[in-house]
Amino acid sequence: MASRLLHRLRHALTGDGPGEAAAGPEAEQFPESSELEDDDAEGLSSRLSGTLSFTSAEDDDEEDGEDDDDPDPDPLSAGDRVAGEDAGPSCAQAERSPPPDGQRGSQLLTRQLQDFWKKSRNTLVPQRLLFEVTNATVVKDPPSKYVLYTLAVMGPGPPDSQPAQISRRYSDFERLHRNLQRQFRGPMASISFPRKRLRRNFTAETIARRSRAFEQFLGHLQAVPELRHAADLQDFFVLPELRRAQSLTCTGLYREALALWANAWQLQAQLGIPCGPDRRLLTLAGLAVCHQELEDASEARACCERALQLLGAESLHPLLAPFLEAHVRLSWRLGLDKRHSEARLQALQEAGLTPTPPPSLKELLIKEVLD
Repeated sequence: MASRLLHRLRHALTGDGPGEAAAGPEAEQFPESSELEDDDAEGLSSRLSGTLSFTSAEDDDEEDGEDDDDPDPDPLSAGDRVAGEDAGPSCAQAERSPPPDGQRGSQLLTRQLQDFWKKSRNTLVPQRLLFEVTNATVVKDPPSKYVLYTLAVMGPGPPDSQPAQISRRYSDFERLHRNLQRQFRGPMASISFPRKRLRRNFTAETIARRSRAFEQFLGHLQAVPELRHAADLQDFFVLPELRRAQSLTCTGLYREALALWANAWQLQAQLGIPCGPDRRLLTLAGLAVCHQELEDASEARACCERALQLLGAESLHPLLAPFLEAHVRLSWRLGLDKRHSEARLQALQEAGLTPTPPPSLKELLIKEVLD
């Protein structure tokens, strides 16, 4: 694997070779095939050890038409990465003692290889995002049975910060892949997706391979700007969290809902989702409502202030008056200055832009339709 990659990169760096003219932009993004090799099960297990745990992963031959596959994507295989990384110490030794003439060419190519990967990472991924399947649980919900994959989404930020998490099943990934293929046929042509399979869907090896494939699938999507900003990808990450958080808030399970609202806020921040202020405002409304119901007025007021900053000079947004009203009430409760929000709310009421009293954040949150 490493020798094949070195051969390909020698042509890419020197500009000669028969494959240069045929290689397009997509080939430059993903220089290696995105297929996971079936004979690399042992190496795959070692790469996943310590990061992926299985729950109720049974050696089951039951048929499951919705949730099963044989994973594909591996554009930058572990062998290729190790080849570039392991070359580092040999270069350091070369600086201490001059190598024989026969080794100089390979060491020069090693340095070129390292530079190539550094440039590729800088051009493909403007912000470093990592996706890691940390848990895979076999869920039995008669008559269906499926695997629920929990992924940690790690973006820019303090190294000790808790990563955001999402839990999705194979059908969720497949729906995302199908929708993106319809809209972005060109960019999606070089991005592989794990195939379905009819048997042995719940073995540890199948789940491990699929987990690896899902990590790389999301990494590929994030590496292409046109796909990274697609509405379907944004919905895949955030919409299920918002819907579950809204449902729990409506049923009065505020502590459980608070964790989901906070996770949805972190997802939007880490992914840099350019979906406008509405979902962020809705998330802040959910956080404010849950903090208020849990008697944490200070945090609730902070959420209102953040929302008012996002709204800026906006005067027609339906959430403006509810946020102002909540900010006034929470400021009064905490003994803090409320005059600016009070004056702005009064101006909206005098202009007939909001009723007196305005609807509460909780009322609007319950009525909001998430689609």
